[in-house]
Amino acid sequence: MNPADRPPDAPGPVLVMGAGAVGCYVGGCLAAAGVPVTFVGRPRVLGALAADGLTLTDRDGARRVVPAARLALTEAVPAGARPALVLLCVKSAATAEAAGQLAAALPAGTPVLSLQNGVGNAEVAQQAAPALRVLPGMVPFNVAEVAPGAWHRGTGGRLAAPQDAALAPWVPVFAAAGVPLALVPDIRAVQWGKLLINLNNPVNALSRLSLRDEFMHAGWRRCFAALMEEGLQVLAAAGIQPAPFGALPQARMVRVLRLPDWLFRIVARRMLTMDAKARSSTADDLALGRRTEVDALCGEVVRLARRHGVQAPRNAKMVQLLDGGWPEPPPVLTARQVLRELGVA
Repeated sequence: MNPADRPPDAPGPVLVMGAGAVGCYVGGCLAAAGVPVTFVGRPRVLGALAADGLTLTDRDGARRVVPAARLALTEAVPAGARPALVLLCVKSAATAEAAGQLAAALPAGTPVLSLQNGVGNAEVAQQAAPALRVLPGMVPFNVAEVAPGAWHRGTGGRLAAPQDAALAPWVPVFAAAGVPLALVPDIRAVQWGKLLINLNNPVNALSRLSLRDEFMHAGWRRCFAALMEEGLQVLAAAGIQPAPFGALPQARMVRVLRLPDWLFRIVARRMLTMDAKARSSTADDLALGRRTEVDALCGEVVRLARRHGVQAPRNAKMVQLLDGGWPEPPPVLTARQVLRELGVA
């Protein structure tokens, strides 16, 4: 390797707390670039990594492989661990427990970057681990497990985090690893902008389709548009201006989503730049019989609405459909049935 092409030295080792889709992809890209990474996760994923190594692919055709022999895998935070950075990637419901485990094992002041859905996980983690330095982050892209030990990024974008001195040395390291990190002045606006897009996650899960196939169906797009429109109304009542996300401002995206199929295909060409393997993490959770993160998405809209004296019945209904509307996992529903549940004519 030419010295000029060599990745910059990392400030130290990385600990991935939550070896799932995001943890394996981002941590795996860092490991492939030579950063020492320890993965903390559940036996199912760790067993696959130990047997097959870690394979990372993306929509641009890149392929990275980290052999099993080079992976540091563990089901708990190792005693005596001294990571220079922790990537907190557990599901939202596990945030407090994971942060407590980190607090019990790591030195005070260790920086922890929350790469989780929703807008409140960093605060939850900070409360559970007050001696650590927890920073909120945003993951723009979709990652799906395509085989044991194999993860595929189906959409694009840059990670985002606040402008903080603890993260500044990591910016060139993440860029060299193929997962660029942008440090932004208002991370909360960025998080809310992404959350509005993530309101599609439960819709995608109920559709049982890939993201691209779902977006090609007018009925499912109308479900997403109804949730996003309500989310924008709640944010306006709260005085929050979400950052733009993706090819279109969210308010315009609502209108575009409601176009007939033939016109949507023309107007939304950039929105459809995702490959056939892309699907939401909520769809993966539903397929595996796990509790979904709908409460950290639609539920956040509902709680914000209550704090500001307004209602969000569509998002509340989506929480019920995914996490409480049925004695068992939701049955297969048509887009028309979901629209009826949401009260959309």
